[in-house]
Amino acid sequence: MEKLRRGQPVSIPSYDFKTHKSIDPSRLVNPADVIILEGILVLHDSQVRNLMNMKIFVDIDSDVRLARRIQRDTVERGRNISNVLDQYSRFVKPSFEEFILPSKKFADIIIPRGDNDVAVDLIVQHILTKLGQHDLCKIYPNINVMFSTFQIRGMHTLVRDVKTTKHDFVFYSDRLIRLVVENGLGHLPFTEKQIITPTGSVYSGVVFCKRLCGVSVIRSGESMENALRACCKGIKIGKILIHGDGNNGRQLIYEKLPADISSRHVLLLDPVLASGNSAIKAVSLLLSKGVPETSIIFLNLISAPEGIHAVCRKFPRLKIVTSEIDSSLDKNYRVIPGMGEFGDRYFGTD
Repeated sequence: MEKLRRGQPVSIPSYDFKTHKSIDPSRLVNPADVIILEGILVLHDSQVRNLMNMKIFVDIDSDVRLARRIQRDTVERGRNISNVLDQYSRFVKPSFEEFILPSKKFADIIIPRGDNDVAVDLIVQHILTKLGQHDLCKIYPNINVMFSTFQIRGMHTLVRDVKTTKHDFVFYSDRLIRLVVENGLGHLPFTEKQIITPTGSVYSGVVFCKRLCGVSVIRSGESMENALRACCKGIKIGKILIHGDGNNGRQLIYEKLPADISSRHVLLLDPVLASGNSAIKAVSLLLSKGVPETSIIFLNLISAPEGIHAVCRKFPRLKIVTSEIDSSLDKNYRVIPGMGEFGDRYFGTD
């Protein structure tokens, strides 16, 4: 298992259950994105458990287990029923109760019945979600990359295209920004609430935190304000202007924030996270105003790995919500492949 996780192939011995011996040839197993280790004792040894990202225990009725064992050992392994039952009562059942059943407590997921399609589908969806995650999401749990659909990819194709007109760039940027804002709002704390519907029925819902404010990093961040206002009626919005070129130090030029910002959850708005220097300056300002790090959600359309590293290392409890993580920065600290100077394209300036 350790070799497979390191990307190295391994040789697995073949075992003959009729002769109770290992036989040649061994089976070569190559590394893969998903490794499934199956066996009755896989949760018994802590060294093995620590290698797993997901631990599953399939809980089958004892009568079903015995029936399956009789069928398997008599049909596939050439044993008679008398020997199977003797082995079961003397060794298998006592060993199950001593070694296997106690390991159930280590499972992340317990599946009742082996034909539980719902449980299997949920596990498959979880694995597919993990496979679809960017590698940085596995390093920093505070990064949230929106699930990529063909619709989102289509909008990215249009806003990234150098030939896209200003009108189309604004239209599709606004659509993409709205999705990012709505996704970001989903990370706010909430409380459960029951209400009465017009039919007189009870509906169990949730109420999200109402003490919010937006803070846009001038000027490209201002492009995200309308989407935030459309989602949060009457929301207060502050502004921060930070100046600086390339990877040089950033300077705070202007700030206007709500007086009670320290008691609010803050949605920090900037479409592009490049080197992360402006973001760090903006977050540091919010912290100096008394805003808890856990109360800040940074929203952007695209992020560079360098910016994510810089921000997450300094502020590990801040949340970042983005629609895509790009490849890198070039020598001029522009995001690659990127979408160009967002503010110039959105506001039609040079």
